[in-house]
Amino acid sequence: MKEEADLIIEKYWLKEVNKKWTLTIFHWILWEKNLILLLAWIWKIQAAFSTTHLLENYKIDHLINIWIAGNISKDKINIWDVILPTKFIQHDMYLPFWGEHLDYAKKEIEIQENKNFNWLEGQNNFKIHNNLICLTWDQFIDDEEIIENLAETLDWNLVEMEAFAILSVARNYDILEKCIVIKWISDWANNEAIDAHMSNLEVAMKNSIIVLDEILKKV
Repeated sequence: MKEEADLIIEKYWLKEVNKKWTLTIFHWILWEKNLILLLAWIWKIQAAFSTTHLLENYKIDHLINIWIAGNISKDKINIWDVILPTKFIQHDMYLPFWGEHLDYAKKEIEIQENKNFNWLEGQNNFKIHNNLICLTWDQFIDDEEIIENLAETLDWNLVEMEAFAILSVARNYDILEKCIVIKWISDWANNEAIDAHMSNLEVAMKNSIIVLDEILKKV
């Protein structure tokens, strides 16, 4: 969302350099590194399209997805926490068939474990969680019945709308080892989520930018 991107743009003094279709691209040089921010909006198709555009037009050393997520693991995660997930599942695609030819859609995607930044917790209002499971849907989850059904299936942790699509493209380009995913928790994915995700946006996004800042210094 633009509200999320604006905080990154302000933090790193990014300048808009191109606008094409529904994509807005910002660019700046920080610590002798070229930072490209692609504001891609919401939806798996939009995420896949914009990632393809990015990889076709830029040489990428690290691909970072930073975006909102809902908490479906209430006993582990709190609002404002930052998640560095490593396992991703496209949950809303249904095909009653199995086989390797469907792995591109049905098989989970895993990325390398991110470096541990838990030492940041002592000076901030959030915790950092590593190696969790992220579900990607084409819908905003604000239904407690859906969450209860998920809890009965497997030990999912968070739900959002683009990570699996972005990583699917990265997998096709054979760059999964270059991918980092940062998710910040804005809501409990319940009937209050539609208001909560906006009211928590600024604090939670600033928390994720603290983690992003440390990652950018090290990559």
